Amino acid sequence: MSGIEIRETVDAPVEKVFAQATDFANAADFIQGIHQIEMLSDGPVGPGTRFKETRTMFGREATEEMEVGLWEPPHRYLLEAGSHGCQYESLFEFESVGSATEVTMKFTALPLTFFAKVMVFLTKPMLKSIAKICAKDLADLKKAVEGADR
Repeated sequence: MSGIEIRETVDAPVEKVFAQATDFANAADFIQGIHQIEMLSDGPVGPGTRFKETRTMFGREATEEMEVGLWEPPHRYLLEAGSHGCQYESLFEFESVGSATEVTMKFTALPLTFFAKVMVFLTKPMLKSIAKICAKDLADLKKAVEGADR
């Protein structure tokens, strides 16, 4: 399994940060790397909520279908996706640190097919690029939440 872990501290209460982070329908408005979101589920966000996210990855436009798995507001949620023979998981955790919130994102890729196992091994150097993309997403979340107060 390949993975990364990114942290960002946001100067806002955990409930506010969690609410912004889980506003999937409007994520393209505040996460620069996301071009488009298509909600596939109706109703409030929670376990089983599904959406398609389109962004540029490694110079190509990519669309992935995401599903909310674990859902424990305002402390954590898990996004799951399956693509190219891999199961991807992005776990987001939110912890109060005084009046701020520390957001931790843990991304893992579990190869399920032989080809995916070979590709994961060969593309390990790409983890740095994925880490930069994830860090930028968290920086954009921080900017959106903190900017809303100014």
